[in-house]
Amino acid sequence: MSDEQETGIPLNELEAPSPPTDGEDNHGPQSAGDLEAVFDVPVRISAVLGHSKMHVSDLLKLASGTVLELDRKVGEAIDIYVNDRLVARGEVVLVEDKLGVTMTEIIKTER
Repeated sequence: MSDEQETGIPLNELEAPSPPTDGEDNHGPQSAGDLEAVFDVPVRISAVLGHSKMHVSDLLKLASGTVLELDRKVGEAIDIYVNDRLVARGEVVLVEDKLGVTMTEIIKTER
């Protein structure tokens, strides 16, 4: 990891920016409609359940249904990356026979 410091912020502790006072204009988005220009920007999202190291020869021997041991325990938070940058942690959920991810914590990086 780089020199950036990560700070976890639980989602329930995040606050919305306060509206401008005394005629000030903070030039920030005021609604979801103000972000319409970025709605079509493609991003790559990855949910990392864990990691495992192995030799290429062992990788080639894997078959469907093979169980791999990862470096995380069941129930431990997973990492959520956007364009290769850690942005959140979450939990795996099952919704109508499909796996999904619920974000439980936003990661704030300080530069």
